[in-house]
Amino acid sequence: MTPVNYIESPLLSRTPLAWAESVLADPLALLVDHAFLEKKAANNAMDMMTRWPGDWTPGWVETMTAVARDEAAHLAQVTRLLVKRGGRLGRVHKNPYANDLRRLVRKGEIGDTVDRLLVSAIIELRSAERFSVLAAAANDGELAALYGRLFASEWGHYQVFLRLARKVAPADDVDARWRYMLEEEARILAAQPPGPRIHSGYSPV
Repeated sequence: MTPVNYIESPLLSRTPLAWAESVLADPLALLVDHAFLEKKAANNAMDMMTRWPGDWTPGWVETMTAVARDEAAHLAQVTRLLVKRGGRLGRVHKNPYANDLRRLVRKGEIGDTVDRLLVSAIIELRSAERFSVLAAAANDGELAALYGRLFASEWGHYQVFLRLARKVAPADDVDARWRYMLEEEARILAAQPPGPRIHSGYSPV
C-alpha cells in the first residue's frame, strides 16, 4: 500500500515514511495509543449523537451511531492484537494533539457544532493518512493488514464529518473555517514530541 495521495488530501503537511519506521520500532506502545484513540473516537461519536443543531437534523443520530459502531469495532481489533502480543492497556491516556485541536472549538450552538465536526474530520483525516503510511512502512504483516483496513474507514469518517458540517451551516462559512483548522492542525502536529503514538511529531535525525 502506498501512502495517501496528497492530491486528494487537504492536509497541509505530509508524514514521511521515516516517521512510521520510527514508531513501528515499539509496536506495543503504538497499539496501546491506537486503542485509546479508537475508544475516544467512539465516545466522541456517542456524545455527538445528541448534539444535533436546531430542533432536529434528519440522519444525524443514524450517522453518529454508525460511526460509533465502526470505532468500537476498530477498538476491538486493536485490543485483540495488543493482547495477543502480550500488551495491556493502562488506565490513563493523554493525547495533546487532539486536546490542542479541541481548544479551537468556538462557543455557541452552531459554532460549537461546526467546529466539533471539523475537529473530528481533521483527526479522522490525519489518522487515515498516518495509517496509510504505517501500512506502507510495516514489515509486520499483521500490522500492515490492520492499518491498511482501517485507512479506508477513517477516510470515510473524515468525509462524513465534513459533509455534516456543510449540512448544518452555510458552505462558504464552513469552508473558511475548515481552511483555518487545517492551518492550525499543521502547526499543532509539528509541535508534538516524537514517540510511538499515532499523532506524534517527527524529528529528522
